[in-house]
Amino acid sequence: MMTERLIITVLFVAVSHNLLAQPTKVTIDENLVTVINGKKIFTIGFTLPPAPDARAWNGKPAYEELRDAGAVFMRTGPSGKQSWDANWIAQEEAFQASAARAGMYCLPWLNELSAIEPGDKKSEEHLRQVIRTFRDSPGLGFWKGEDEPQWGEMNSRGKKTPAPLIHAYEIIKEEDKDHPVWIVQAPRGTVEQLKAYNATHDVAGVDIYPISYPQGLHVPADANKELSMVGDYTKKMMAVVENKKPVWLTLQIAWSGVSRPGQNTLRFPTFPEERFMTYDAIINGARGLIYFGGNLAIDMNAADKALGWNWTFWRRVLRPVIEEVGDKGPLAQALVQPNSRLPIKTNGEGIESCVREVGGEVFILAASKEPRKTKQVEITGLPQALTDGEVLFEEPRKVTAKNGTLKDWFAPWDVHVYKFNK
Repeated sequence: MMTERLIITVLFVAVSHNLLAQPTKVTIDENLVTVINGKKIFTIGFTLPPAPDARAWNGKPAYEELRDAGAVFMRTGPSGKQSWDANWIAQEEAFQASAARAGMYCLPWLNELSAIEPGDKKSEEHLRQVIRTFRDSPGLGFWKGEDEPQWGEMNSRGKKTPAPLIHAYEIIKEEDKDHPVWIVQAPRGTVEQLKAYNATHDVAGVDIYPISYPQGLHVPADANKELSMVGDYTKKMMAVVENKKPVWLTLQIAWSGVSRPGQNTLRFPTFPEERFMTYDAIINGARGLIYFGGNLAIDMNAADKALGWNWTFWRRVLRPVIEEVGDKGPLAQALVQPNSRLPIKTNGEGIESCVREVGGEVFILAASKEPRKTKQVEITGLPQALTDGEVLFEEPRKVTAKNGTLKDWFAPWDVHVYKFNK
């Protein structure tokens, strides 16, 4: 026991010195946007990422491939029965060093240290050591606190009351004021039940995986089973935090409800489905998106298993989505702005939208959550000066507004992104 403690202490000191060079300072601005070292970023990340030394299908370092598309974050830290022992300290060092080299940041899960009962001095000191080790790392973005704490059913860690989470949160804040704390809830619980956890985090999250056979296995029996459940849960979490904290959505690559042979049928989102879910979250207020399940070996083909990550899904579906909403795409500046005060409205059943302004440009993000109908929709309230617009990602298609009104067609789960110059 003494030898193990000595090894952990030596690793804590070694890692701390190694990562001291360029620490990150992460804040959340008045519009609930992530700001890292002064740069506003719409949060795009993965749970879990490829290994630190992994290569993509094209031979590039894996993190360079993810970053090139516009992704910025990756959830690291020990999972399941893993813990913050000497081995994981070394593993986390590798994750954060590789992330920093690629211009990305880690979201380490504190796992067994996410909830600490007051008076548990051993766990308190262990948590303090972990925070001190990585708080000056150039690869650190946020800390991830407890996972799905409100939900006890089918949760191997069991339901967690707020008190031990609050105690752990207070310790994190004592040791590190430069990195906020994010927790993820299950799609369960009432708004009032979830509000009890507001004192445990700086960023509220919820995981929601709509795609399965049959549809909607991830949500309660009486819940909306359509893809639009993503927007429903976004709005629910916004109500939980009373619009005072950012909300991040964890969306689906794959998950346990499609990954158990003999119990479930494997099903991945298609590009239109993943794209709709992404924009449905953004339109309803999400300030970050985390995509879950790229690391699940059971859902990989042979080529991807050899590489350790689901690069097939990445190439076919996810990379094209992230190229639209990542920090290298044409929406990068729009996604870190507040909603515009322009009185623009969509007149059509099941159409949701939001409007963002960047300098002299106006962006309208509109999506149809109608699963069966194709219809023509009116978008009204545009300034008279807005006439000729582009439809981003549908080039060379353009639209024309007349007398402040734009008419366009929407098929089921369609998303259109309009860009006008004032």
